[in-house]
Amino acid sequence: MEIKRILWPTDLSGNAEKAIPFVESFAKKYHAEIYVLYVIEELAHHEPWYGEFDDSHIKKIHEWEEKQAGKRLDQLCEEHLEGCPLYLKEIAIGDPAEEILKFIKKRKINMVVMTTRGRTSRFAFGSVTERVLKNVTAPVTVIPII
Repeated sequence: MEIKRILWPTDLSGNAEKAIPFVESFAKKYHAEIYVLYVIEELAHHEPWYGEFDDSHIKKIHEWEEKQAGKRLDQLCEEHLEGCPLYLKEIAIGDPAEEILKFIKKRKINMVVMTTRGRTSRFAFGSVTERVLKNVTAPVTVIPII
C-alpha cells in the first residue's frame, strides 16, 4: 500500500491535537503530504435563534471563524508539522463528517488520522468519527481519547 496523502481532520480542540504525533510520524515514515482540514459547521441548517438572524449575520460569523481557524491552523502546523515533507491547510463549511468524506475523495487521500472524539462529544466515540468510519474509502487510524 502506498501512502502519499494523509488527512488530519481537526476541530482545533485539545483532543484533536493528540493525533499530531501520529500524523507527523506517518508523514515522515512514508514521505507523505499532510492535509489538515478544519470544517466550519454550516449555521444556516440550525434552528432559528432569538431575534433577527439573516444570511449576512451567518456570513459574518463564518468569516470570523475562518479567520480565527486559519490563524490556529498556521500556529499548529508551524509548531508541530515543520519537519514534515509537505503540509497543506484547508477550511471548509458544512457538515463536518460529510466535508471530510468529500475531501478524502476529492484529494485522493490514502490515510486518515483522527481521534475518537473532538471538543463536543461527551461519549467515548464522537459522532463525526463514527460517521466517517462507516462511510470512508481510505484506511483510518483512530487515536483513542480517554
